[in-house]
Amino acid sequence: MQTTFFAPRPLALSAHLLCLSLAAFPLIGHGQENTAKPAALPTEATSAGAQKLDRVVTTGNPLRSADLAQPVDVLSGDALILRRASTLGETLDGLPGVGASYFGPNSNRPTIRGLDGDRVRMLSNSGSSVDASSLSFDHAVPLDPLVVEQVEVLRGAAALLYGGNAVGGVVNTLDNRIPRKALGSFGGAAELRLGGASAERNAALLLEGGTGEGKAGFAWHADLSGRRAGDQSTPRFDSVDGPSRHVRNSASDSHGGALGASYVFANGFAGVSVDDYRSDYGVTVEPDIKIKMQRQRLAAAGEWRAGEDKSALLQRLSWQLSRSDYEHKEIEGTGEVGTVFKSHGNDLRLEAEHRAFGPVHGVLGLQWEKSDFSALGEEALVPSSRTENGAVFVLEQYEAGPLSLSAGARAESVRVDSDGDAADAAEPKFGAASTRKFKPHSFSLSGSYSLASVVQGLSLNLNLNSTERAPMFYELHAHGVHVASGAFERGDADLGLEKAKGVDLGLQWKTANQLLRLNVYQTRFSSYIALDATGEQHQEPGADALPVYAFKSVPALLKGFELEGRWTLPAQALPGALLTLSAQLDGVRGENRATGEALPRLAPLRATLGLDASQGAWSGRLEWRLAARQDRVPVLDKPTAGYGIVKLSLARQFMLGNSDALWYLKLDNLTNKLAYSASSVATIRDLSPLAGRSLHTGVQVRF
Repeated sequence: MQTTFFAPRPLALSAHLLCLSLAAFPLIGHGQENTAKPAALPTEATSAGAQKLDRVVTTGNPLRSADLAQPVDVLSGDALILRRASTLGETLDGLPGVGASYFGPNSNRPTIRGLDGDRVRMLSNSGSSVDASSLSFDHAVPLDPLVVEQVEVLRGAAALLYGGNAVGGVVNTLDNRIPRKALGSFGGAAELRLGGASAERNAALLLEGGTGEGKAGFAWHADLSGRRAGDQSTPRFDSVDGPSRHVRNSASDSHGGALGASYVFANGFAGVSVDDYRSDYGVTVEPDIKIKMQRQRLAAAGEWRAGEDKSALLQRLSWQLSRSDYEHKEIEGTGEVGTVFKSHGNDLRLEAEHRAFGPVHGVLGLQWEKSDFSALGEEALVPSSRTENGAVFVLEQYEAGPLSLSAGARAESVRVDSDGDAADAAEPKFGAASTRKFKPHSFSLSGSYSLASVVQGLSLNLNLNSTERAPMFYELHAHGVHVASGAFERGDADLGLEKAKGVDLGLQWKTANQLLRLNVYQTRFSSYIALDATGEQHQEPGADALPVYAFKSVPALLKGFELEGRWTLPAQALPGALLTLSAQLDGVRGENRATGEALPRLAPLRATLGLDASQGAWSGRLEWRLAARQDRVPVLDKPTAGYGIVKLSLARQFMLGNSDALWYLKLDNLTNKLAYSASSVATIRDLSPLAGRSLHTGVQVRF
C-alpha cells in the first residue's frame, strides 16, 4: 500500500494511478530508475515493472538523488501487494542478490550477497529495529508485511550512513504511521488474503485523515492487521518423524496495530506514533516448543526545510527518536515458560543538510543507540548485556554534467557491558562482569557517470568502501547449547573489530523498451567474525553429544555478480496487450581465506525467467525460478539439490462502488516440486522444505 493512494484526490486520478501501478505488477522498481518525472500514460508503458509512481529512494540517499551509485531495489504499491508473503525474508527472496534465512515459514530474515544476521541492517522508517532476530535463526522479525507501504533494499556496504553492521546491505521498511503530508479528508484501504500453503487468513485495515490538504494542518493514521496460519503444506518428504506432507509445528497466530499523528506545516512536519505487534508461532526444530513474542514501539519524527531559500546554510533538518520494548517467551509443551528473552532499546538520529557550495552539497548526521538485552532460563546461552553506540557521519556529493561523485565517513564509539554470571548461579559459565569498548570507522567513495554520449541510456557506477564492525554481545560472550543451530556455541571476549574493504562495479543500459543491468562486487575481510567448528564435542547429561562451534576472527572473501534484463515485446506479438520478458541471474561465492573452506549458508547460482502481460484491467505473470545445486559448503554441512519452481499470478483492477479495488490470484510451485533452501541452517533444512503447490487469493479496496 502506498501513502499516495490514501490522500484525497479525484476518483479519476486515483484510478489512473492505480492503472499505472497495476501495469507495473508484479516486478520491482529500482532505485536507480526513480526520477522526479511525471509517470507516463498507460499507453506509454515500456515494460512491466518500469512504470511507477513518483518517488525518490530514502535508504542511503539523504540528498534525495535521482540516481544512486549503490544498487537499490524498491517494492511498493501493487508490486508489493502481489509479492508480499508472511515474512519479510520470503517477501524479498528472489530479488537480485537477496535471499532468506528460512528457518521454517515463521522465522525468515533477509540475506544479502551471502551475508546475514548483524551484517544486514534492518531499519524501520530509517531507524533501528530492536528485536532478537539476529541472535538466533528461530527468532522472527516483529513485523507484519501486510501493513508495510514500501520496502527498500540497498545491496552492498552502506557503512556511510548505517555503520559496519550494513556491510551486507540495508533493508528499510516504510509506512505512514507518522504522516508526512497534510490530508484534507478521510481515506484508507482494506485488504483480505486467503489460502496459500499454510491456509492463511490475513486481514488488514488502514485509515488516514486530517485537515488542511496541501497546507498546514493535522494528519492522523491508524492500522490493524491479523494473520492466522496452519502448518505449512509441502510435497511429500522424509522427515525425522517419517514421511510427511507438512512442516511440523509451523502454525502461527499474529496481530498488530498502530496509531500515529502529525502536525504538518508548509516546510515540514512533527509527529508521533505507537505500535504493538504480537505473534505466537511454533519452532519447527523443536516439535513441542512455541514462541510468544511481543514488541511495542513509540516513535517520534520531524523535519524542517528551508523551502525556496537556497541561500540558507541549513537547508533541511530531520530527526527521529524511538523506544522499543521487545520480549519473547519460549513455551514448553507442558505450558511452562522456558527461556525469556527481553530487549529494550532507544534510537536517536539527526540529519542536517547544508546548502550547495557550487557543485557540492552534503549532509551531516548524528546517531545514538542503546539496547539492554537479557535472556533468562535453561537455554540462555548469553549473559545479560547492554550495548551503547554513538556515531557521527558526513556525506558530500559533487555533480557536474554526466559525473556524480559522493564521499563520506562515519566514526562510531561502541561499548558492550556484560553482567556475567549471576551471584547465585548454580553453574557459572559466562565469567565475571566485563566491559569492552570499540572505535569502528567506515569510509565510502561512490561515482556515477553517464555514457549517453557513447551509447544512449548507458551509465557506469562504482563504489569503494572500507568498513569496520564491532562484535556483537553474543559473539563476545555466548556459552551454551544453541538448539536452533544444533551446536554448543562459545564466544570470544577478546575479539577485535571486523574489518572489510569492498568494491562494487555496475553497468546499466536503459532505453524506452529495454533494460540491462550488471553488478559485480567483491568484499575482502581482513578480519571476519566466523562461527567455526572446533572439532570438539559437548556432552549434556541425558542428551546427545553436540559439536562445539566458536566465534573467531578469520580472513574471508566474498565475491559475486547480479545480472538482470527486461525487454518489451513488439505490439504485434499480441495486439492490444503489453508483453514483457524478464530474466535475472545472480551468484555469490565466499570462503575462509585461511583454510579455503566455503562460508556457510550461501545461496547457489540462481536464475529467474518471467513473462508479464497486461491488457485493459487484467494483468498476469508467469515465472520460473531456478536454483543450481549448492555443493560448496562447510565441512559439517551437506550439499543442497537444485530445483526449478513455477509461479503464476493473475490480477484485475475494478471499481467497488466509488472505491478502487484490486483482486489477485497467485499459484505457487505449480509442479509441486520438492525443494530445500541452501540458505537455511543445517538443523532446519531437512525439517522444512519450501512450500508445496498452493493457491492464494486476495482483494484490496482503496477508498
